[in-house]
Amino acid sequence: MPKRTAAASREHPERVVATVLALAVGGLVYSLAIDLFAYHSVNDDEGVYLYQAAMLLEGRLFLRPGEIPWEAVRPWFFVVDGVGDGVRMYGKYSPVAPAIFAVGRLLGDWNLALGFVAAGTATGVYALGSVAFDRRVGLLAIPVLAASPLFLLTSSTFLSYAPATLLNVAFAVAYVRAARTGSRRWGVAAGTAIGLAFFCRSYTAVLFALPFIAHSLVSLGVVWRRSGWTSPFRRVLGRSLAVAVPGAAFVGLTLAYNAVVTGDPLLFPYAAFAPNDGVGFGTREILNYEREYTPELAADVTRTVVEYFFTEWVAAGALGTLLAIVGVFAAGWRGRDRLVELVRVRHLHAVGSRFDPAADMSAHEVAAVLLAVVPSVFLGEAYFWGTHNGLRNGLIDLLGPFYHFDALVPVSIFAAAGIAFVCRGVVGVLSSRISRRGAKLALLVGLVATAPVVASAERAVLEEPFTANERRTDSLAATYEPFEDREFDDALVFTPDPYGDWQAHPFQYLRYDPGYDGDVVYATDGSPERDLDVLAAANRTPYRFTYRGDWTGAYTPVNSDLQRLRVIESDSVRATTSVGVPRGASTASVRVETPEGYARYTVPDTARANETVTVEWAIGPDAARAENLRFEGGSDGGVPLAADGAEVDLVVTFVGVGGSSVTYRQEVTVESGEEGVRAVWPPETRVCRLTTECGTEGTWVGPDGDYVDGVSVETDARAAS
Repeated sequence: MPKRTAAASREHPERVVATVLALAVGGLVYSLAIDLFAYHSVNDDEGVYLYQAAMLLEGRLFLRPGEIPWEAVRPWFFVVDGVGDGVRMYGKYSPVAPAIFAVGRLLGDWNLALGFVAAGTATGVYALGSVAFDRRVGLLAIPVLAASPLFLLTSSTFLSYAPATLLNVAFAVAYVRAARTGSRRWGVAAGTAIGLAFFCRSYTAVLFALPFIAHSLVSLGVVWRRSGWTSPFRRVLGRSLAVAVPGAAFVGLTLAYNAVVTGDPLLFPYAAFAPNDGVGFGTREILNYEREYTPELAADVTRTVVEYFFTEWVAAGALGTLLAIVGVFAAGWRGRDRLVELVRVRHLHAVGSRFDPAADMSAHEVAAVLLAVVPSVFLGEAYFWGTHNGLRNGLIDLLGPFYHFDALVPVSIFAAAGIAFVCRGVVGVLSSRISRRGAKLALLVGLVATAPVVASAERAVLEEPFTANERRTDSLAATYEPFEDREFDDALVFTPDPYGDWQAHPFQYLRYDPGYDGDVVYATDGSPERDLDVLAAANRTPYRFTYRGDWTGAYTPVNSDLQRLRVIESDSVRATTSVGVPRGASTASVRVETPEGYARYTVPDTARANETVTVEWAIGPDAARAENLRFEGGSDGGVPLAADGAEVDLVVTFVGVGGSSVTYRQEVTVESGEEGVRAVWPPETRVCRLTTECGTEGTWVGPDGDYVDGVSVETDARAAS
């Protein structure tokens, strides 16, 4: 085998170069995945695919939370389905891309799958470029593809666009092989690949396959018209059926999967999640966003994305697009004799042997089919409102027009053909004046001289999206800092909910095992009653993950904290809270609040003079009260507790000259009953300016936070009988 490999390497050295280049592309994408996207991108769909991949590795199609309230552990973009003895949840996406990602996990690193997908796509682009033009163009197409910001960024994320394109490219390579050789085995491979692509991203696969389907139908029509039901027609029909049958089988598998998870073979999971989030015009809607998607809006969006794609997201931007146009011209120039003949004849059969579907698929045909992929993708995606939504929410600004990812394949090949055409043209012109060796040397000098221009164009398209993503990764690194070097063992971590009751949205880096039996389970912080139910059902060591600041989609960092919690169960809970007196404060007041009422207390001037105010307060089965301060108003004898789980708040407000104020608010989750109380400690603490109640911008995350001078918090609690 080594001798055979060595002989093949000597006979086809370009294949060795292509393999090395493809592996380099895979390595580049892998390095970006672990560095630029160390905590994933801000497209939280990555978490959906990774959840589904983890489920497949455990042989699951559904998450079953059991006694844990599902609202607290529902991952982003998961559909909730109530069946029989409980609730089950499933992802809105097909399992194909998750299965590909799972391979990386089996090999020891999720990110390996991203590298393999990128390397596979690069290999396919080489094969297609070699057939459509020649092997030099195929080799050039690999670095052109790798220089495209859209390819680099989207391939480095756990989204389905790159895997779907890999399957589409595999289909194209196998289809061309089948058409060139008449091999039904290659036809079966093509049908399998496009069938899997349909299972992965149905609409994407259809748009990519349309030019190939058209080629197949035209081939059948031409052969039938020429010879009827003869051996050439049966040969073309046989290879077409070899593609169609396995492709149709995978369509059936897709529908069967739909039937298993949604109960209806024609109801896709994404439609079960959001019925109006699909192709077509009219009212489009997902979650809380709704828009009337009209042909006029589709045209505007398409114009925008075409400009965006060809000026900012392909290799070298507008320069790369210009080279691709030259490549299209090169393909036309190469086939100019055929074009002249097509113009002169009136009937298809008069083309004669120029187009012989019963023989091999010519390079001209391959180039034409690949070129047709571009309008197929852009016109087809105009019928889907996803691009509009991606532009609206800013994800396309960060990762590129990912719905049009397939168009990179022909654009990269034609740009490579454009480069080759220009180089050959220069050598040809110079060879008429100087020696061919001198012409090649002059070309080399010209390439070196223009390299800065190309590098500048490439830097222009790479700099902005890479810098934007680097900024968000730095912000995410600050967000997840409390989890660095943290090892959990049977933990339950409550997470914030800036986007509502969704797990892994936005904190997709934090994910639990599908069986809820791993070292940690993450649950979204909710109402006191629900949090207590989660604690009781999970029966794990509790933690609270919180942060100070406004969540801006990781555009700016937040100051985060991870607190170890404990549940105090007793006849009553005695707590002591000492807070610092902010600079300039002149008066202070204390309130104890519950949903049933409040009690207000007076703070002596002598307490403020010590630069701290200490409140001793108690939570009993019937009421909560401050015990070391004079009652001033509200519920005398203590504030009543709600019958079920509720919140008890201690509010200490300082007011300064001119009306400025600082309020400390501590919120304790409490459940009362005949046997006493259960309280989750420590409480959530916020330090609010100019208001008595605030959100995460006032969260207390320890003394290292950015607060007004004088602010400090110390608190403790114990069980009491």
